[in-house]
Amino acid sequence: MKVEQIYTGCLAQGAYYIESKGEVAIIDPLREVQPYIDFAEKNNAKIKYIFETHFHADFVSGHQDLAKKTGAKIIFGPTDTHVGFDAIIAKDSQEFQLGKITLKVIHTPGHTMESTCYLLLDENGKQNAIFTGDTLFIGDVGRPDLAQKIASDLTQEKLASHLYDSLRNKIIPLDDDLIVYPAHGAGSACGKNMSKETSDTLGNQKKTNYALDLSLSREEFIEKVTDGLMPPPAYFPENVMMNIQGYDSIDNVLKRGTHPLSPQEFEEIANNHDTLIIDTRTEQDFAKEHIPNSIFIGLDGSFAPWVGTLIPDIKQEILIIADQGREEEAVTRLSRVGYDNSLGFLNGGIDSWKKAGKETESIESISVEEYAKRKAEGELLDVRKKSENYSEHVIGTVNAPLDFVNDSMQLVDKNKKYFVHCGGGYRSMIFISILKARGYDNLIDIKGGFKSLKESNLFEISNYVCPSTML
Repeated sequence: MKVEQIYTGCLAQGAYYIESKGEVAIIDPLREVQPYIDFAEKNNAKIKYIFETHFHADFVSGHQDLAKKTGAKIIFGPTDTHVGFDAIIAKDSQEFQLGKITLKVIHTPGHTMESTCYLLLDENGKQNAIFTGDTLFIGDVGRPDLAQKIASDLTQEKLASHLYDSLRNKIIPLDDDLIVYPAHGAGSACGKNMSKETSDTLGNQKKTNYALDLSLSREEFIEKVTDGLMPPPAYFPENVMMNIQGYDSIDNVLKRGTHPLSPQEFEEIANNHDTLIIDTRTEQDFAKEHIPNSIFIGLDGSFAPWVGTLIPDIKQEILIIADQGREEEAVTRLSRVGYDNSLGFLNGGIDSWKKAGKETESIESISVEEYAKRKAEGELLDVRKKSENYSEHVIGTVNAPLDFVNDSMQLVDKNKKYFVHCGGGYRSMIFISILKARGYDNLIDIKGGFKSLKESNLFEISNYVCPSTML
């Protein structure tokens, strides 16, 4: 028996490869499915099943493409929802044989109503591992407020109550030495305060995970699970519907999005379509020179989640600027969160744009030491999350979170100068690029962000304990 966790850091997402006697099951695959196929072929194995723990909101699963390419059966847990492709809707406790091992369906409504865990039983019938999806994370549980975006009568309190029953009746009675494999780790918006660890024993979770505390009453559990939930990214309901109804093949998306465009073609599309230009290079490369009205969201960060957070229309047409050789990566990562309308990339990158005599712009980015000399010129904007700012910030800072940029920009006066920082420099450049495209020209980036501000010992830092309502 082989169990492999395939973890994708930028999405904080775990997919799973399970193999026994030449038969393979994939749990919660990403959109790009070829790596799973290649892995199985390398092991002289065949993919038999594709198990989905629920209708994912934070990414588009690869179940449909993987089934078409391999003939594997797609399996969901119990649900009344009609899906737009062939799938097995399993019953609670139904078992699926994979070589000499068994995967047992454990219906655990709460995060969503169809949420399901899969219990792995070895060839002797012993409990070996459980794949918990968004029902149980390491140190947390799935947020119970997402399904109401699809069904308005499912309040977060109702879902939290279902989750209370699922954990106590279905999960806690299982063996302590069972290995818990969740769908997400720290950084995912599917929970509030997940651990950076991506697996653990169930016994340890019973001791350390607040949601598995048997002393909690139903009312106390509901209060703890729903306290401090921030609004989910706007793209979440769109991804759910794609996962239910189906989507365009990843092959078509890649073919369309990796089409090379000359500077003239690129400019014509930008001028004649309602397109958004996303520059995926590093923040300092973008600061040095970029195409006017382009938005920075770098690949060397949480690229896809920020795209989903900041671009409200999942059907938005997109043009890409990327370092040479990373164009397909950009299109792939956009497709993971359902942004399938990439129209192509600038062939030759920013250098070809300049050689064609096209205009570029720049953003001033200064060191902490330079800011210390010039701080009297303007206000200091902290674009980190409210919780980050509340916990620790430079005295006198105005908090304008990137997460809610349309609200935050109301705090900015076009006629005043601002010095902008985040945690390390990535989010501040995104913030400045968005506002610059909207006519705000007096924003200056502070290199290295709050980390550099704090380490410089040049500024007074205020420390607070962050309340749960700001998580």
